[in-house]
Amino acid sequence: MKDISMHIMDILQNSIRAGAKNITFEFLEINAEDKLVLRFVDDGCGMDKTTAERVLNPFFTTRTTRKVGLGLPLLKQNAERTGGSLTINSETGTGTEVVAQFGLSNIDLPPKGDLAGAIVLTVSANPDIRFVFHYKSGAIDYTLDTMEVNEALDGVAINDPQIIGYLREMVNENINGTS
Repeated sequence: MKDISMHIMDILQNSIRAGAKNITFEFLEINAEDKLVLRFVDDGCGMDKTTAERVLNPFFTTRTTRKVGLGLPLLKQNAERTGGSLTINSETGTGTEVVAQFGLSNIDLPPKGDLAGAIVLTVSANPDIRFVFHYKSGAIDYTLDTMEVNEALDGVAINDPQIIGYLREMVNENINGTS
């Protein structure tokens, strides 16, 4: 995958396919430790230990529409190329946690890509799921919680085209420190 935002969309889609109703995603740049941490937590169907180990094999997938599953193996490969790692903690019936750590200053760190676009597209396509997105980089510390957004919208759909544009602008401004 060309950038971090593509990995993010892939992992969020995994959580959605797992039936999650609550998904938390953290994007944390920790300069003092020279690392970027992506952390995903969901309350989907989870996986047993054997499946959790097998999902890192590109020739394993639970999907019936294709015979390979490249998302997690590519995320692991990209993280490890920067001196980082990937861990998966999952329990059947409880949910899954995926944590990818990247070397922040490593030349092989993929670009961020369109983080706001990835988040807002996923949120707007899945209005019945609660997403909590936490972004921290230097002095910027921003959280988007779709439950709070929906309360503020007072009945207007979060996937209304005008709301989508506003959300994208709001997320972009907050994660880029221009708000």
